[in-house]
Amino acid sequence: MTQNLKLISHKLCPYVQRAAIALAEKGVPFERIDIDLANKPGWFLAISPLGKVPLLQVSTDKGEAVLFESNVICEYIDEAFGGPKLHPQDALERAQHRAWMEFGSSILTELWGLETTTDSAVFETKRAAVAAKFARVETALGAGPYFAGAAFSLVDAVFAPIFRYFDVFDRLSDLRIFAETPKLRAWRTQLALRPSVRSAVPSDYPELLYAFLVRYDAHLLKLAA
Repeated sequence: MTQNLKLISHKLCPYVQRAAIALAEKGVPFERIDIDLANKPGWFLAISPLGKVPLLQVSTDKGEAVLFESNVICEYIDEAFGGPKLHPQDALERAQHRAWMEFGSSILTELWGLETTTDSAVFETKRAAVAAKFARVETALGAGPYFAGAAFSLVDAVFAPIFRYFDVFDRLSDLRIFAETPKLRAWRTQLALRPSVRSAVPSDYPELLYAFLVRYDAHLLKLAA
């Protein structure tokens, strides 16, 4: 069955990046359509139950479907297309991977506060929370180079966009997030080299993220000053 895919996106969204990485890893062609989340188009609101990205529009000879929620989209991509499997075949291992994907989402929740707050006390609370969560991830890592060893998985697709934030943050201040997590540092370095990860954002991503911090008058920028 022929499928044409459109990934509805925002240039900075880490959840979109998960889907873009999964599609690239599977070698699936797709069209990416970026929208302005501050001025959502009517056609987008009409098809997005939650009004969020990513959305994956799937057109087949049987009609069109719209998928939402990034982890659902990623699992569909893995199941529907050939290429390397991005989820373990074993049911228990697969469930464990799903749990760590959710844990990655919880880190993103803390990161939102870290990058948008103007308050120094809130910033430090969020910084400590992010560091604590990453410390838990450190205990789950093996020899690498990826989350589960030699094979790239959907957990890697979830964490690569998280690490990408720190490529910009590290230029502004030493947040001491990874000071005592050598496995995480090695994992982060390995993921940054992956072509699917590199291609998941536009070339001006660092500038766009910096402009986002400026727009929120983020406390992080005061540390840089």
